Amino acid sequence: MRLLKYSLFLLFLAACNAPQAVYDYDQQVNFSQYSTYALFPEFQSGLSQLDESRLIESLHNKMQAKGFSKSEDPGIYVNVYTERFEQDNRSRVGVGIGGGGGNVGVGVSGGIPVGQMDTYLKLSFDFIDVEKDALVWQAVVESPFNINAEPQERQERFDKIVEKALAGYPPEK
Repeated sequence: MRLLKYSLFLLFLAACNAPQAVYDYDQQVNFSQYSTYALFPEFQSGLSQLDESRLIESLHNKMQAKGFSKSEDPGIYVNVYTERFEQDNRSRVGVGIGGGGGNVGVGVSGGIPVGQMDTYLKLSFDFIDVEKDALVWQAVVESPFNINAEPQERQERFDKIVEKALAGYPPEK
């Protein structure tokens, strides 16, 4: 029983730290026609140069695993936009004071934030049909991101983000 409790707790922690993705696509498109890709000509992710190179490396590896090949004459362009934001970590210390007498009681309490804000990355992956110059597929992934992480940890995080994004490609109709 104790093992079950710990397993559920660890599963909950892992789920909170996993990237979350939302997908959208053009329902009229036959996605089997795409086999080659290239980065969008004006690719600017908004990340630092080192993080952008990590993202591109992850993207190339996952695209090849999906059966795509990089080409000078691609079927689709891949573009990625990023946005960094912070959210309150919701850790609080509760403080309260109260008193009463007879049948009357009064109390006041509040929470004091503990720690710093959590940093998240929101990445939008756009697949653009080169011939039609139209967006045909998009994934938006939100993931916690430690800005003080070591380079290897950052690479692993980008691998997870790209894997989560491309898990929805090709879309199931």
